[in-house]
Amino acid sequence: MKKNKRDHKEEQAREVVRMKELPLSERPYEKCVHYGPEALSDSELLAVVIRTGSQGEKAVDLAERVLCHLPERHLGGLFHISLEQLQEIHGIGMVKAVQLKCMAEFTRRMIRSSMPLEKLQCSEPEQVAAYYIQQMRFLETEQVRLLILDGKNALRKEIVISNGSFNSSVAAPREIFYNALKHKAVNIILLHNHPSGDPGPSREDMLLTKRIRDVGHMIGIELLDHIVIGDNRYTSFRESGYL
Repeated sequence: MKKNKRDHKEEQAREVVRMKELPLSERPYEKCVHYGPEALSDSELLAVVIRTGSQGEKAVDLAERVLCHLPERHLGGLFHISLEQLQEIHGIGMVKAVQLKCMAEFTRRMIRSSMPLEKLQCSEPEQVAAYYIQQMRFLETEQVRLLILDGKNALRKEIVISNGSFNSSVAAPREIFYNALKHKAVNIILLHNHPSGDPGPSREDMLLTKRIRDVGHMIGIELLDHIVIGDNRYTSFRESGYL
C-alpha cells in the first residue's frame, strides 16, 4: 500500500524525534556537522543514505544489518550485491536499494573522473593501474580490456575484448590484433582482472601474453604491457620483467 503525504510527514517527524533522543556520538547527521564526514563509521555513512530505519529500528541499526549482508562485510560489497539481494534484507525496499546502488555507482564515477583519461600516461604502469584498478577490482568475473595507443603512447581507444575469463578461447591474438589493426594501433596494453583479488599472473596468463607479444613483433605492433588487476593491487608484466 502506498503511503500518502501525511503518513510520510509523520514518519519523518518520528525519525527526527528518534534522532534527537540519541546521544550526539550516535547521530550521523549531527556527528558529520560537528566532526566532518570522515568521523563517521561505515554504518553511519550508510545510515545517512538510508535516512530512516524500519519499524522500531534506528537507521544506524538497519545500516549495520546491511553491512553484515554485504560481501566481505564492507562498503565495497555494494559493487557486488544486486538490487534484488538488497531487497531481501528486512527494512530495505526498492527505494533504499536503488539509493545504495546509486551511491556505489556515484563513487565509481567520482574515482574515474578524478583522473582524466586524456591525461593518462600509458607509458607508466603505475598510472595505468591506478586509473583502472577501481573500475576492475570489484568485477565478479574476469574481463579483458585492450588499450589502443598511438606512436606517443597516448590512449586512442579502450576496447572490452571479453567478459568471463582470460584464455585463448576468448582473448586469442587474432581477436586482439584484429581490433589493434582496425583502430591503427602503434602499441597496445592488455588489462585483465582476477576476481580472487590476487593479481599474481597464472601460467596461462604468462603463456598467452608471450603469444600476443610474439605476434605483435611479427606485425609491428608492440605489446607495451599486460597489467593484472587484483584487490587494490596489480601486477605489471613490464615492471616484473616478463616483457
